[in-house]
Amino acid sequence: MPKSRIRKKADYTPPPTKQAATIKLNNRGWVAPVMLAMFLIGLAWIVVFYVTDGSLPIDSLGNWNIVVGFGFIAAGFGVSTQWK
Repeated sequence: MPKSRIRKKADYTPPPTKQAATIKLNNRGWVAPVMLAMFLIGLAWIVVFYVTDGSLPIDSLGNWNIVVGFGFIAAGFGVSTQWK
C-alpha cells in the first residue's frame, strides 16, 4: 500500500501590525511633594499648637487646631492614593 503524502502546515505569519499607539501616561511627579508637604504642614500645625499652649496658629479655634492639623495629614493620605 502506498504511503500518503505528509501535509506540511504553512508557517505562521502574524498579521501586519498597526502603528503602535503611544500611551501617554499622566505625569504624577507632583504627588510626592504635595503629599509630603501636607504631612509636614499638619505635623507642624499640631506641634506649634502644643508648644505655644494653644495661642498659635489660630487662637480662636482653640482645640480645633488639632483637627485642622489632622485634616492636613488626612489630605496627605488622600493625595497619596494618586501615587504610582
